[in-house]
Amino acid sequence: MCLYRSTLTFFGLTPQYRESLFNQIHDLVFHGGGGFKHSEVYNMPIWMRMFHIQKINEHNKKVQADYDRANNKSNIGDTNKDAMGPNISPSSTFNFNK
Repeated sequence: MCLYRSTLTFFGLTPQYRESLFNQIHDLVFHGGGGFKHSEVYNMPIWMRMFHIQKINEHNKKVQADYDRANNKSNIGDTNKDAMGPNISPSSTFNFNK
């Protein structure tokens, strides 16, 4: 006869939570610029992990926005222009057919 009402004999993390935890650990260790070790992130409080992940996301969004803004500035007005040749008048070229 079972002494406890719960049918589970092991109280561990669900597979979905484990995957989420390991994704968070990977993201902080990989994208943290070398500032985090696996053991530090694993033992870090959840709120602190989420804080660092949010800061990394904000930084990446800012970098992407800056890149997009710079890329759009370089392409302004270039859509309908044909490529121009060198600025050399025909009278300044050598004529070898004489």
